[in-house]
Amino acid sequence: MKEKHIGGNESKGIFYSELEEFARGKIREHLQDLLEQEVTEWLGRDKSERKGNPLEQPGYRNGYGKTRRFTMSLGTIEIRRPRVRNLDERFVSKVLPLFKRQTEAVRGLIPELYLHGLASGDFELALRELLGEGAPLSASSLQRLKEKWQGEYEQWKSTAIEEQDWAYLWADGIYVKAGLGKDKAALLVVIGVHRDGSKQFLALEPGYRESKESWALVLRQLRSRGIKSARLFVGDGHLGLWAAVGEIYPQAQEQLCWNHKMLNVMDAVSHKEQVHVKQHLTAMMYAESRQEALKERKKFEQAFRHNAKAVKTVVENWERLTNYYDFPREHWKHLRTSNVVESPFSRVRLRTTASRRFKSQINATCLIWKTLMVAEKSFRKLNAPHLVEKVTEGKKYENGKEIRVAA
Repeated sequence: MKEKHIGGNESKGIFYSELEEFARGKIREHLQDLLEQEVTEWLGRDKSERKGNPLEQPGYRNGYGKTRRFTMSLGTIEIRRPRVRNLDERFVSKVLPLFKRQTEAVRGLIPELYLHGLASGDFELALRELLGEGAPLSASSLQRLKEKWQGEYEQWKSTAIEEQDWAYLWADGIYVKAGLGKDKAALLVVIGVHRDGSKQFLALEPGYRESKESWALVLRQLRSRGIKSARLFVGDGHLGLWAAVGEIYPQAQEQLCWNHKMLNVMDAVSHKEQVHVKQHLTAMMYAESRQEALKERKKFEQAFRHNAKAVKTVVENWERLTNYYDFPREHWKHLRTSNVVESPFSRVRLRTTASRRFKSQINATCLIWKTLMVAEKSFRKLNAPHLVEKVTEGKKYENGKEIRVAA
């Protein structure tokens, strides 16, 4: 009994050490069976079965193609695809389409690791043991992948936008540690909200110092792609953006980002005064009405009358700081700041900070765009999304409440 018990333990140990190989073998068998069944369903008869009905699918099995490797996150397996001849129409496998060499999980793993900082030459060393022999990990395959992303990015930039009138557009220039040129460059980003309340990236372009010319080019492209109007633009205090908005979308209202404004005011006061300043600015920002916000501003002016620069920083752009009161109260939290743009870029910054390999501007832009397209899938809708359509249609609001016209 004792010997059997020890032998059983040894057997379990051996099985555990070969578990992944066992699992890959079972997956290979199952996938091969699925390919066989797919051909059987297409022809309407089993292997070696003669055609019994003239109306059945023409054609016949003709052995197998060359052994091919298919890579999964569990490793790489070898598959033989059944061949079919003399068909009226080409047979296309839905189980394993032609030229597919890896699962979507593995396809997504490579760009993810690349963005995390794994150099293209390190893929072979890092992943060969995990994914097995035959996995597409060469530098040339990664280069082909990057070329594919570039093509997708260029197509995305020129795709027509169906909705012509938009409620809100958020615009910001984001600086990342990537190969976006020797001069100080930024990614100029625009995000919009659809009538159903869902958010979407609309523009992502490298620009020089957020100049008016750079922003105007981005906005003209949006206009040519179909965006004819917007009710409100939300952005920071950069003059280049607002000069371009005034030229391309003169009918749109402008909302300055409170977060950027707070930083500007903080820079104008001493470190000791910053806590007090933030309390005043927060009271203005979260006031229940435009009138209440003005009262809080007056308190700030009185408390910091000794600091003309700090007071001027708030007062000179007051109207553009409070335009969100002309829109539904439920949307205020989204309109006070440019966080809609800033938030998805947090994951981009983690990747570009970890990697200093982005020498090419177009490579950096395409990789960042690819990451943001993934982030876009997890975007939450605006609060009270049903109100977005009302804003798009031009409904008027005062202090967050709809102005209803008497019948």
